[in-house]
Amino acid sequence: MAKLVATLASTHHPFYLRATTAPAEEQMPQAPEWRLKVEAYRETLARAQPDILVMVGSDHFHQIFLDNCPQFLIGKAPRYDATFYNEEREFGLPKYMLQGDEAMSAFMHTSLLDQNFDFAFSNELKIDHSIVCPIITLRPQNDLPIVPIYTNIFAPPLPSVRRFYDLGLAIRRAIEGFPSSKRVAAIGTGHLSLELGGPRQFTETGPDPVFDRQAIEWLRAGDVEAILRNVSHESMEKSGNATHGFLNFILMLGVAGAECADYVDNLDLFHTMEAYFTWYPKEPAA
Repeated sequence: MAKLVATLASTHHPFYLRATTAPAEEQMPQAPEWRLKVEAYRETLARAQPDILVMVGSDHFHQIFLDNCPQFLIGKAPRYDATFYNEEREFGLPKYMLQGDEAMSAFMHTSLLDQNFDFAFSNELKIDHSIVCPIITLRPQNDLPIVPIYTNIFAPPLPSVRRFYDLGLAIRRAIEGFPSSKRVAAIGTGHLSLELGGPRQFTETGPDPVFDRQAIEWLRAGDVEAILRNVSHESMEKSGNATHGFLNFILMLGVAGAECADYVDNLDLFHTMEAYFTWYPKEPAA
């Protein structure tokens, strides 16, 4: 059976590439530190030596819109065109062609259906920056096939906080049930507190630094019970109008099995808190 070798969760700041590759005199003050943090985080994936990447993101109303908006969707294509025009224009993101793994996508789709998660699927999925950004930061050589999974974190009504955690558990079971000797890393991206287009968008910190610090500690400790007691759709809305991206962090904690994180880092970028987590599966006691 396939082996889960690492679970990673991070924010997906679309300006990372432009911010860290601009001429030195044009870079933001945090750019050198940001680059070093991302390079250290990248090493946590390289150390696991994966063969396949299961990638969890959230479509930003590029192709999943209010006329047909599934809660969860899996890509089943042999390859994926990536990066939309506005992402090239606004963020300077490059276009990519990402290789898919049709066999693993098909197996995971069936497994998740069998576990009572009624996934939509797409054979013509185009990938946006919630998955392109971790390719840039974690696997810039783009040499591994992916299984993309998209979640709805934008269009109410949303699945419950518990549902996202339970989906993470189901994704892990699906990965480990895949009949293959492949080594699989699961990578998911979301947000801590975040405001988009609202009055708290460009402040000295993220819109809710208290939540940010607490969320990092919950994830560090693998404390899913504290998350389930304290986090709700209403509380995330109070922390910032795009804070529901934290649901994808909760999902990835489910994939990790609610363990203490093996790697944790963060960077305050004045209007948002960047955060990086890696979990390696714990070997069962002898």
